[in-house]
Amino acid sequence: MKSSKIKLVEVAAAVLQRPDGSFLLAQRPTGKIWAGYWEFPGGKIEAGEAPYHALIRELREELGIEVETAYPWITRVFTYPHATVRLNFFRVMAWRGELHPHEGQKFAWQRFPDVYATQETSVSLFPQKHEPSLIKSLDSRLMKLLAIRLSWQRTPAKSLVMRGNDGITVSPVLPANAPILRALELPFLYAISNAAELGAEEFLRRLERALQNGLRLLQVREKDLSGDALAQFAVQAVQMAHRYGAKVLVNGDTELAKRVGADGVQLTAAQLAGLHERPDVDWCAASCHNAEALRRAEALGCDFALLSPVLPTLSHPGAPHLGWENFAVIAASSSIPVYALGGLCRDDMITAWQHGAHGIALLRQAW
Repeated sequence: MKSSKIKLVEVAAAVLQRPDGSFLLAQRPTGKIWAGYWEFPGGKIEAGEAPYHALIRELREELGIEVETAYPWITRVFTYPHATVRLNFFRVMAWRGELHPHEGQKFAWQRFPDVYATQETSVSLFPQKHEPSLIKSLDSRLMKLLAIRLSWQRTPAKSLVMRGNDGITVSPVLPANAPILRALELPFLYAISNAAELGAEEFLRRLERALQNGLRLLQVREKDLSGDALAQFAVQAVQMAHRYGAKVLVNGDTELAKRVGADGVQLTAAQLAGLHERPDVDWCAASCHNAEALRRAEALGCDFALLSPVLPTLSHPGAPHLGWENFAVIAASSSIPVYALGGLCRDDMITAWQHGAHGIALLRQAW
């Protein structure tokens, strides 16, 4: 009797990103399965090999470059007709050498408009070199976590629908990579409104300045406002943000988000625990405080999550917090981008990347 156990193929995959936010896709060469499809570079992890080491080896063999800076990102399990693969994605921010198609494949740099606009972008954050010891030290522990996670998130090849992705100029794209393209539409900074402390008029003034400087993702979260006052404030914020090409999510109220023309909703932890279906919005995010909540956000089909609090906060002094090591362990096997939130400032961006975050979310420090 044949075993029904499905073999899982481990893969290290690279999102090579330039300071302007553009990223590299490679076309699978003739003779390989799915030939002609576009994908992110990478390859199979060999037995006993850590994902980070596999990434370095594969990019050297496939592209002829030496990785200098790479950060762990998201992990996707995808079921093709011929195999189930677990794609361990890294964002590669710096490398040495010129790209060379060692396997005869074609390359194409792609870029989503308005994600990385001006000063608010990560241009100054892209390092020229790095010390990979932190990633190496995390590698073995995170692989153990991945190995014991029993609930793989398998996505059948036929069921995946690619939404948006207006910046993609090549096709067809390998089905497993559609969610990755979706994730790359998200900027590194997620700002949370603070009219409660600044006042609505002053906040909107600061919001416009931030948008002029490149802010492209905003959450309207004003617990002291309700009814018409909240709706009026949200309309002003959404209209202003949309003039600059920014996305806006409304905290905790799907109907309000739709009414004011926002791009989506930020689910509270309580809402996430009680929902069984993803709200019918373009972008849906979830507020998470532990691994269980993050797994639920994935299962619900959220586009990204906030994981908090990472560090002590002014609003909750003395309250328990995750710390960076616990954040890294929880975020390690996430199939959706995770923003770090709580007690952070802009200078924490690289630290967040080193621990597997997509970026950081800021409240007071954003304004």
